[in-house]
Amino acid sequence: MEISNVYVGGWFQRTMLQLSEIYDFLRECKTQLNLDTEKLKEFHKKLEIGRIDYGVSGEEYIRFTTRDHINVKIFEDGLIVLNNQKVSEDTLFADLTHVADYYEQKLSPALSYLFSLGAPVPKELAKIETVYPYFIVLNNASTEQMQDLLSRTEKQKYFEFKNDNYDVVRGDKYYFINNKNQTLDNIERYIEEQVFIREFKGQLHRYLNLHRIIWEKIDTVKENTNIKGVEIVKFTTKLEGYYKTITLIEGRINQMSTYLPTRERIAKGDKDLAEFLAISGYRYETLKDTLDYIKSLWTMTKNYVLSAQKLFEGIKQDVTNKSVDGLTIVTSMSAGASIIGLLTNTKPEFTVFGVMYFFILALLGWSSTRILGFISKSRKYEVSDIEYDKNIE
Repeated sequence: MEISNVYVGGWFQRTMLQLSEIYDFLRECKTQLNLDTEKLKEFHKKLEIGRIDYGVSGEEYIRFTTRDHINVKIFEDGLIVLNNQKVSEDTLFADLTHVADYYEQKLSPALSYLFSLGAPVPKELAKIETVYPYFIVLNNASTEQMQDLLSRTEKQKYFEFKNDNYDVVRGDKYYFINNKNQTLDNIERYIEEQVFIREFKGQLHRYLNLHRIIWEKIDTVKENTNIKGVEIVKFTTKLEGYYKTITLIEGRINQMSTYLPTRERIAKGDKDLAEFLAISGYRYETLKDTLDYIKSLWTMTKNYVLSAQKLFEGIKQDVTNKSVDGLTIVTSMSAGASIIGLLTNTKPEFTVFGVMYFFILALLGWSSTRILGFISKSRKYEVSDIEYDKNIE
């Protein structure tokens, strides 16, 4: 048995515009953006770029090699696939780690800095750990040898497929592909589509979980049936943060619908890829339906946080009105005292008693304001909202 190649990959939404920017950076270490030149040079140097090409295969792509024999292919829709042919059975897992480390520690940081300006990535997404699909391509391996490799990586087998040209044994994150005709083009196309489909589905699942987390956070705020006036600003600030996060994520989700039809059309138009797609376990139609479902969930989430904001703005206005009423009372008392003073004195006269009287009135006014403010902040306000059964999603 010979291990001919190992692959890892990932996908994050890009366009042909960003692909051109990546090409300029990789080829000449330049950008039109206001980025630190020295940092760009440092990232570029770590990539150890050898040969670089720009091509078209359904989509535009960049392919480059490194001095350490890693091949990188970046498509205009953001798909990235890396592979290394300098592998062996004895060093298989070290070779896989080597390719993954290049992706995580060199390529991803460089691209992240290159696109660090503009709309930010929500922190809830930025801190999610990526779980790669690993693809190991074998030459003329027996079924027993493939099963042995699977047992060394994962205990569970998801599916197995055989035909005259290739065998596929797949675990959770490991794919073992036995190449029988010594050509890699079709296998690479299959791997590219598998990475895209898996990453697309994985992102949708993360958005589903984030919807659950943020919805519960909003619920936690609204579960305070009675809150003090002093806490209103804190809760309002939290809701504003949730709204910003929801808006950013909603934008990312809406972008995803741009890429699916193009990938589907290219894949289904490739006759050599049809049989591979039949065993993938996923359908583009299902991905589209799932995307529409996630979109509707986030629309609901956005409406939910808006309703919560409206609710707390109403309470905030109620607190303000009560504070104004209290200040009006204090002002009226001060004005009344002034009028009495004018009526009881025939002419203005500076006296010690007058000075003391002035400071006593000021102290009473200040104390009254502080007391009314404390009462307003300490007073509990009822949060009235409709309760729903959460048995369905």
